[in-house]
Parts: sequence; structure tokens; C-alpha cells
Amino acid sequence: MLLAIEQGNTNSLFAVHDGENWIAQWRSATEPNRTADEYAVWLHQLLSMAGLELRLLDACIISSVVPQSIFNLRNLSRRYLHAEPLVIGENVDLGIPIRVGKPAEVGADRVVNALGAHIAYPGPLIIIDSGTATTIDVVAADGGFEGGAIAPGIHLSVEALHNAAAKLPRVALRKPQRVVGNDTVSAMQSGVFWGYIGLIEGMIERIKAERNEEMTVVATGGIASLFYDATESIHHFDPDVTIRGLLEIYRRNNSSRP
Repeated sequence: MLLAIEQGNTNSLFAVHDGENWIAQWRSATEPNRTADEYAVWLHQLLSMAGLELRLLDACIISSVVPQSIFNLRNLSRRYLHAEPLVIGENVDLGIPIRVGKPAEVGADRVVNALGAHIAYPGPLIIIDSGTATTIDVVAADGGFEGGAIAPGIHLSVEALHNAAAKLPRVALRKPQRVVGNDTVSAMQSGVFWGYIGLIEGMIERIKAERNEEMTVVATGGIASLFYDATESIHHFDPDVTIRGLLEIYRRNNSSRP
């Protein structure tokens, strides 16, 4: 069985694939200093709750934007799965061209998303991934990654307002029914939420105009479901873009295995 690990700056996803289906998924807060042994204890408990065993895992693929965590995740695979992991950006053939000036600087999550979206949706794509940062990336019709834009994530904006302005409270992220708020909290919620909708819609239109072509827009990431319901500029909300890309990369690099 394959253990796929997708680690962002804020949250990490651990998913198990049995060769045919994803059979378990768990999320945890990203802790860069967590050791391989701590990961193993945590994973063993979750596997047991799902009726699975750690010894059944015999392959691993890792996508991480947190360099200091990769050492411990690699040791988790070597020590407890007895397998040398595939690490995006180190020892993996992605199978798609990276058409940017400095390919080594592109985050692992962005190239994995490019492949995961390309195999599910035809034609040129815009991928919006909402996490700690909001990335808006372009994928050509042949699957090539062609760059994009990076903006602060919506949660960072909420925290920045609270931390930088003494009288502004910390507010929950939600979709306001009205653009014009009638108190401080509703005004902040509107500014953050509808401001991000404006950012997304504006960036999509500018990218399409710059490339002079129609493009399919796919949103992924935890917050993207809120955006999808609030704008017609996003065509698909797909929470499985990243793990689909990880599975495809694993299969391309291990053609003899399921």
C-alpha cells in the first residue's frame, strides 16, 4: 500500500492507497520538528482506528513545502515502511515540462497540482489553491506548468488585520450575505471574503486576457469550497487535485507496481 504525504505550511495530509482506491485520509497541523518516531506512533493509532496496520504500507511519496520536515518524513518511510520514499523535487520524474525561469524554486505542491488537474481536465487550466498562501497557477494544454501568481492566504489576512490594528478583533471566516457590513465584525468579514473573491476574479480575467484563450478554472484547498459557491469564475472545486497528482507521479516512477 502507498502512503502519500502532502505537507503544507499549515496542515499536512496523509493518505493511503491500496492500488485501486484511496482508503484512508487524515489531516494534522504541520509541525516541522516532529520526529519519525512521533509520526509513526500517530500514524499507527490512526491506521488501527481504520482497521489497517502500519506493516501493510510498503511505499511512500512525499510532497512538502517545509524543507526542515523532509528529513523526518524520509526517515519515517525508511524506518517503518522499509521503503525509500519518492520526494518531489529530489528523485522524481514528474513527466511534465516546467516552463519557468528557475524550475527548482517552484513549490512541490504547485507542480503536483498541475499534474493532478491536467489528468482530470482537458485543455489549458488555471488552478487556484487556497492555503497559507493563495496560488493561482497556469497549466498548458499539454500539462506543462507555466508559472502563476502567489498572494497571502485569506487566513493570513484575517490575522494581519487583528494583529496590526489594536481595535480590530479576530473574526471567523465566513461568507457574508451583504457586501456592506453594519458593524466592525461584519465589515471585516466582508472585506476579507469579498476582497478575495475580487482578487480571484480579477486574476482569472487578467490571465485569460494575457494568454488570449479560454481556460478551465479549478479550485482546490480547504477554503476554496467557500470561494466556489461565491463566484461563477471558478468552474470546478476539486479537493483531490493534489493526491491525484501524487498518485500519478508515483505510478509514473513505479510502472511495475499498481
